Amino acid sequence: MLRSAARFGVLAVRQGVLCQRVAPAIGARSFSAAVEETDAEIDAHFEAYFKRADLDPWLLRKGLYDIHRRDMIPNPEICKTILKACRKLDDYALTTRFLEALKFKCRGEPALLAFILKEIKPTMDELGVSTLEEMGYDKPELWLEYPDDRL
Repeated sequence: MLRSAARFGVLAVRQGVLCQRVAPAIGARSFSAAVEETDAEIDAHFEAYFKRADLDPWLLRKGLYDIHRRDMIPNPEICKTILKACRKLDDYALTTRFLEALKFKCRGEPALLAFILKEIKPTMDELGVSTLEEMGYDKPELWLEYPDDRL
């Protein structure tokens, strides 16, 4: 077995199969052909996306994923549009997740979160959406004021 493998190896070397030289790749490739969008264009895109007539739950979640993937904090107008789209599709749980994600994104800027919540509060009241603090989601579920008071 070893003899036959060695024989094929010697033949391959003699015929130059293993010694072929590969031409080096010359030239650089640029993989960033995407067009840079302005903030106004991005805002208009997402506002139009969430106002679509054919928006279904899957497309709504995809749009929210696209916003979070861009690592952007949506402005209050987009937040209002998202809340209205969630309410139109009767997905209250997604409004809560969106507010939690918004709070997570603004964790370094509490003033920014307060500003956004102040701007979208009338829309939340109109749609019947509670804030995270009203639902008790601002602290852990089994949180106790004093750990020794377990009984």
